[in-house]
Amino acid sequence: MRKYFLIITFLLTSNLFSQNHFGSVKLGLYNPAATDNGFIIGYEGGWFIDDNFIVGWSADWFHQNYVDSKLVKDYNDFYGEINSSLNEIRAKTNLHSIPLMGMINGNWYIHYRTKAFVTGAAGLNTLFIFYRNYEKPNEDEFKAAIDFAWRVGIGVIYEIGDRSDSFVELAYHHSEPSWEFNVKDPITGKTKIFERKFEMNGLLLRIGFRFYF
Repeated sequence: MRKYFLIITFLLTSNLFSQNHFGSVKLGLYNPAATDNGFIIGYEGGWFIDDNFIVGWSADWFHQNYVDSKLVKDYNDFYGEINSSLNEIRAKTNLHSIPLMGMINGNWYIHYRTKAFVTGAAGLNTLFIFYRNYEKPNEDEFKAAIDFAWRVGIGVIYEIGDRSDSFVELAYHHSEPSWEFNVKDPITGKTKIFERKFEMNGLLLRIGFRFYF
């Protein structure tokens, strides 16, 4: 029985990977709750199962330099606003967000050479974060944070040629990587545990090009 199961699995896998491949490049704007909005670039690759269904994977890159206003507020609430300007320096953050996800996409014709589509994805969102040391705010520290991520979206495809499309996509992305750290007030001696949660929840508006090969 196990032998037959392996044979069937192999045949199904071979059939999937024998389908046409595709690659997509996406460019646009991303507006996560944790940071200011900014430019995001992405790539999708995978398999064109039939005229209405594709599966694959996606990778994106988003970068932002900003002052974490929530962290400034937390510092001010704990230590007082007398050091508010210094706390803004302490909250300076250089963030790189790289979500890696599996994706599915279903599409259907709504007009000549024009399709609507819905898409969904799930995977991991990794953040590479350069942040300021509390006691030495002119020095950078490094931290990586990972969280489960999911995404849903809708859009419109226009067929440029037999093996190429252009499209516009509006999507919602959800993930909240975080970590905890201790800070000790050198004046009072008090220690507090802070949580830095990066709410990467937000909308993406992108244009892209897809090629089939």
